[in-house]
Amino acid sequence: MSTPVSPEEWDAWRTFHSMRRKLDLALERQLQRDAEISGADYGVLLQLFEAPGKQLRGRDLGERLSWEKSRVSHQVSRMEKRGLVERRECETDLRGSWVGLTTDGSRAVLGAMREHAATLRRYFFDVLDPAELAAFTAVSKRVIDVVEPEIRGTPDDS
Repeated sequence: MSTPVSPEEWDAWRTFHSMRRKLDLALERQLQRDAEISGADYGVLLQLFEAPGKQLRGRDLGERLSWEKSRVSHQVSRMEKRGLVERRECETDLRGSWVGLTTDGSRAVLGAMREHAATLRRYFFDVLDPAELAAFTAVSKRVIDVVEPEIRGTPDDS
């Protein structure tokens, strides 16, 4: 049986959860206001922008975003209708497809990057001193290491 969660731990969790949700909302609003794209759009565009050839296989895009196949498909379809990405069949695997960045998609992500980075700086990086940032990074990596096997379907029973 696991150890019960203490009141201090619940307080830490609620505070973290509230911070994360409010930061996500502030970043989402900034992207909508300044670049007229959603956070999901930005995530897809950024992954494609950073990928070799500005394209990724659909499944690889999903892995990078930690999204289910259906979410990737729906998001890409919406973005394709707006001309931000294009989908094309993979010649070597007819079950898969490539998702590529269009010229409009490149413009959108480039237009969003500077203000998004400034907003991240204002709301997150400038709030933390170097030691807090290092601690936050270390804690985040440890939590990721614990939950990632579960997400991938290979729980670590150690």
